[in-house]
Amino acid sequence: MLLPLETTIVPASTVVPGPFLAAPLLVVLPLLGAAVLLLAGRRSDRWGAWFGVAMSGAAFLVGAWVFLSMLSLPADERVVDYRLFDWIAAGGLDVAAGLRIDPLSMTFVLLVTFVGTLIHVYAVAYMEHDVDRRRFFAYLNLFVAAMLVLVLADSYLLLFVGWEGVGLASYLLIGFWNHRRDYAVAAKKAFVMNRVGDIGLIVALMLMFATFGAVDFTTVFEQVPEASTALLTATGLALLLAACGKSAQFPLQAWLGDAMAGPTPVSALIHAATMVTAGVYLVVRSAPVFEGAPTAQLVVVIVGAVTLIFGAVVGCAKDDIKKALAASTMSQIGYMILAAGLGPIGYAFAIFHLVTHGFFKAGMFLGAGSVMHGMGDQVDMRRFGGLSRFMKVTWITFMMGWLAILGIPPFSGFWSKDKIIEAAFVPVDGAPWRAWVFGGAALIGAGITAFYMSRLFFMTFLGRRRWNDGRGDVDGLGSQDGPVQHPHESPRLMTWPMIVLAVGSVGLGWFLAAGSRFVDWLEPVTGHAEHHEPVLPVWSLIALTLLLVLAGLALAWRQYVVSLVPVRAPRGTALTRAARRDLYQDDVNETVFMRPGQYLTRSLVYADKEMVDGGWLGLAGLVGKVGEWLRGWQNGYVRSYGATMLGGLVVIAAVVLALTTGTAS
Repeated sequence: MLLPLETTIVPASTVVPGPFLAAPLLVVLPLLGAAVLLLAGRRSDRWGAWFGVAMSGAAFLVGAWVFLSMLSLPADERVVDYRLFDWIAAGGLDVAAGLRIDPLSMTFVLLVTFVGTLIHVYAVAYMEHDVDRRRFFAYLNLFVAAMLVLVLADSYLLLFVGWEGVGLASYLLIGFWNHRRDYAVAAKKAFVMNRVGDIGLIVALMLMFATFGAVDFTTVFEQVPEASTALLTATGLALLLAACGKSAQFPLQAWLGDAMAGPTPVSALIHAATMVTAGVYLVVRSAPVFEGAPTAQLVVVIVGAVTLIFGAVVGCAKDDIKKALAASTMSQIGYMILAAGLGPIGYAFAIFHLVTHGFFKAGMFLGAGSVMHGMGDQVDMRRFGGLSRFMKVTWITFMMGWLAILGIPPFSGFWSKDKIIEAAFVPVDGAPWRAWVFGGAALIGAGITAFYMSRLFFMTFLGRRRWNDGRGDVDGLGSQDGPVQHPHESPRLMTWPMIVLAVGSVGLGWFLAAGSRFVDWLEPVTGHAEHHEPVLPVWSLIALTLLLVLAGLALAWRQYVVSLVPVRAPRGTALTRAARRDLYQDDVNETVFMRPGQYLTRSLVYADKEMVDGGWLGLAGLVGKVGEWLRGWQNGYVRSYGATMLGGLVVIAAVVLALTTGTAS
């Protein structure tokens, strides 16, 4: 293991404090909202959207009550297993449906319900003219309910139910406008690639049951020290595969950009508060498994490092504002996975960055939706420019998220992402190269992030306008092409959630970091880790990070504000062309997996049709032919039947005679 735990993780208690008895309502309320809206049909069109908002908001209020009650308890009483009912009793498997209420699960509950409710409110205005708005809010409620099942489950099996629930809800929401073929294909792609990752979780469940005879967290974690390293390594790698699918980590990240096909509130919900954070939760929740499997833990760090660079490079070449943000999400989740793989020193920082990212990334996605709303659903940043003069609230709130993701102090990203960079530079006994490789990757990612996120911000809000305002091509940039645009600010139902998220982007990181508040809060789950000095002084890492960030920002300023931005993307370098195509990940998947799978399927279909079906059909045909031949003898003439009988008697007589002669001899 990379770093040992200095204190043991607090064991779960089965004594449920009074306020915790309300915890099931966290799932019941949004699930009830989805059921009512789906069953009520068109009758709920007038009030369905606000009913969905109310159910998500009510879940947040319940979560806040449980959270405040937990704060009043000593740290060693904050981990509670709340058994609900007996669920599965089959052979040696005995699983109860229950909730694990602890600082980790409550952190996710508050993030999912608070940010999710803001997205619901935003969607009321964003989806105002959609005829199926009621169904959209039913799916949003279903998404929130499934995510809450996932993070509150007290066993891997119940977690799997929520895991599949968010997969179903994402399929329904990404393909919500499935009358467009490309949207339907994007939903299918996300669904299929997530099913590949789900195989990992299924295999992990099987290994746990075969080894421990149970799949609940308490039993599994208690018996982990007795398991072999090989078994824990296999289980850890299977769990990592599941995390890669859900959190869009290499090599299962190709679905994330296509998921932008759904309405923008869906993008914000998936990329900020729910689905893509599930993989990070799974790795941190499974910490005892990974700490017993150093190889699997190292692979987690490698996957995170590769993905954060991969996503950053792809983000540099995307002109679609939502796909650029999607690449950013992939990269930022890579930071979280990297931190989770560092062991106890990184668990809390992974979740810390997840929380701050939930605010500033949701704010930027909603800001992108606001830009689309004001620009006639245009997503090409090369058709934007100078929008800060027309959409001031959107511009300022988006700026807060932009500064936060860059890690400019004192914005939220500075307090969370820089902690991950610092942890990545902590040396590991016997492998000093890890600090330089993984710390270097985190540093490089910060510099590239500053460039492509500044590129996005500058191309959208600053510089000269590149959209057609009806005055013609006054700038010589080709802006007379396309429909005439009249950019305008979004309604208050869209801007107020953006303002709230912007406030979190500014101050949440400082608030949680002050006095190690957030790290101490998660300590009953993640354990306590002694402070370890990185290979470079902390002040120098902060300075180096800020230097790279400012360099990336300055390069983007020179290229996309000082210089003229062409409306049509230039051909670019080989790396730029590759990044536009997601570094050919779809081509690799199609060549290595899809095409061979198609050929194998076609071969099996041919073999089934020509050999299996052909053989049995041929036999049936032969029987039919014999029947046809025999039917010719059934002609209805007495003389024919008499001749047949006579022939039969002759044959019988000949046989009897032959047998008799043989016996006499």
